[in-house]
Amino acid sequence: MNTVRKIDASWPEPDNQPEEGVGAFELLKHLRSEFEGQEARDLELTILMPCLNEAETLATCIRKARDYLDRAGIKGEVLIADNGSTDGSREIAKEEGARVQPVAARGYGAALIGGIRAARGKYVIMGDADDSYDFANLDAFVWELREGAQLVMGNRFEGGIAPGAMPFLHRMLGNPVLSFIGRLFFKIPVGDFHCGLRGFNRDAIRDLKLSSPGMEFASEMVVKASLNDLDIREVPTTLSPDGRTRAPHLRTWRDGWRHLRFLLLHSPKWLFGVPGSTLLGAGLVGIAALIGGPLEIGGIRFDLLTLVASCFSVILGVQLLTFSLLTRVYAGEFGVLPTSKHLDRILPFLTLERQLQLAAILCVAGLAGAGAAFSGWASSGFGDIVGSSTLRWFSLSLTSVAISVQLAAAAFLASFIRLPQSGK
Repeated sequence: MNTVRKIDASWPEPDNQPEEGVGAFELLKHLRSEFEGQEARDLELTILMPCLNEAETLATCIRKARDYLDRAGIKGEVLIADNGSTDGSREIAKEEGARVQPVAARGYGAALIGGIRAARGKYVIMGDADDSYDFANLDAFVWELREGAQLVMGNRFEGGIAPGAMPFLHRMLGNPVLSFIGRLFFKIPVGDFHCGLRGFNRDAIRDLKLSSPGMEFASEMVVKASLNDLDIREVPTTLSPDGRTRAPHLRTWRDGWRHLRFLLLHSPKWLFGVPGSTLLGAGLVGIAALIGGPLEIGGIRFDLLTLVASCFSVILGVQLLTFSLLTRVYAGEFGVLPTSKHLDRILPFLTLERQLQLAAILCVAGLAGAGAAFSGWASSGFGDIVGSSTLRWFSLSLTSVAISVQLAAAAFLASFIRLPQSGK
């Protein structure tokens, strides 16, 4: 089981300790710095909001968040990760008592990454600054975090979506489909994969080294939390129509594709492995059924054309399975994905030499079969072979040769990926 490494995200002790003979002003300044540093380390909760020109709704969100902290008696802060606002959002945030962290790199994910780095609370609850999320009611998130959860997702479908708060396409297609894919690929017990209101243990999420700059950051957080075996829980939350008069930053098809792309790229099993296994299995069944002759089922005759399609299916299946294996090797070697327990057990046996031996056996068998088929054709005076067993065995033999070349190439590529690197 993968464990989450804790990182020391506390503020360092000042190096400039007061020396003997310093003046009273310098001493007071040093003591104030010490006090503020200790106060920052003692914060329990940071309420984080990414912001890009949210002047219409920002003040309302900050007030709700500050009121919640006061009502709940939580020592915390409201942090605005500003992504280059030009409408006075920064000034509004400061006037409302929030701390502002400028983030130069553009994008939803980039703003949140900068905000998480700057957060001083042990826990962070993040949400959009468009007044669609209820920052005045965060008790369920805080409760789960205090109970040991490392990521707490909000579920808008369970908590309630107000009329007009979510576009029909997002509510009936986008979110349900992407959430289903996320649960299928990563076995995450989350019903609302892309809820923007979520809480987490700051150090645990920092340790994931999240990097997606765009809207796909929402998927990256959940996926990497799951891959690293973090404790993920879900609580109901509400969604209201946002209070802005301008269009939202979200772009339905562009951002939907980014989410789907991220899910696929982080699941070689479903991107390559499952389709490859399906094609390989179907092809082998077809070859086994037709290598001895035609087959008729329900009045439909399956013959040479189906056999050729089955051989093609086997070749594609093997290709996709090798892609799946190579992707896992690369991802594990360069830290893109956590190591796989199953792969760790298999890889020691998949040496270059053993794979080349298997490829050689398949190649020799294929060439021998092709030679025998050619010899049979020659003995018949090179006549018509359509419908004969000669063409069947020739197709199967060439398939064996093609697979041998695939396996040999994949073996060399896997060995190349695993070459020792200087400084590693």
